[in-house]
Amino acid sequence: MLAWNEYIQIIIAIIVIIDPLGAIPIFIGLTADQSNAERKRTAYVASFSVAIILIISCLIGEWILRLFGISIASFRIGGGILLLLMSIAMMNAKLSPAKRTDSEAEEAQGKGHIAVVPLAIPLLAGPGAISLVIIYADKVTGALNTGFLILSCIIVAAIMWGALRLAMPISRMLGQTGINIATRIMGLILAAISIEFMASGYKVLFR
Repeated sequence: MLAWNEYIQIIIAIIVIIDPLGAIPIFIGLTADQSNAERKRTAYVASFSVAIILIISCLIGEWILRLFGISIASFRIGGGILLLLMSIAMMNAKLSPAKRTDSEAEEAQGKGHIAVVPLAIPLLAGPGAISLVIIYADKVTGALNTGFLILSCIIVAAIMWGALRLAMPISRMLGQTGINIATRIMGLILAAISIEFMASGYKVLFR
């Protein structure tokens, strides 16, 4: 059984990679033509989809890696590199191409239903978040720890739902500068997490 501080680290890591505050300007832009009721429904569907995506990744992600013959050590290094690239973009207060490209942004503007695609995936629960959950799923052992990891995904999705529901007040209160500062801090934390993942992968591969 993991220690309580490790449980807290897992929740913080998932929150950092999903970056609820950084998602607020994107959410406001994508839902600009929606009514208040439609925006609330979009927030609910997107957050629920995030929980489902992360839980599925937690339960079958490692099995998929074995299916393709990928070791968890190699995946830690690859996932760490991906997280590091995303953290660099976050520290520059930019959206990583791993989450959304310019062409995907243009396509999203013409969609009537954006809660699942592109909002939930790949903007919120994208490759970085999925990689993070798979790595943690390998780290924890036993039904209790796996259950807590699933609970962590649900907690983070609930936090995301709250942030999106309050997107307009939060945006007015913090402003773009405040959101950028929070995103940069989360990027710095994510960079440290990515280095830890790569280091643990290298230890296994080159010991």
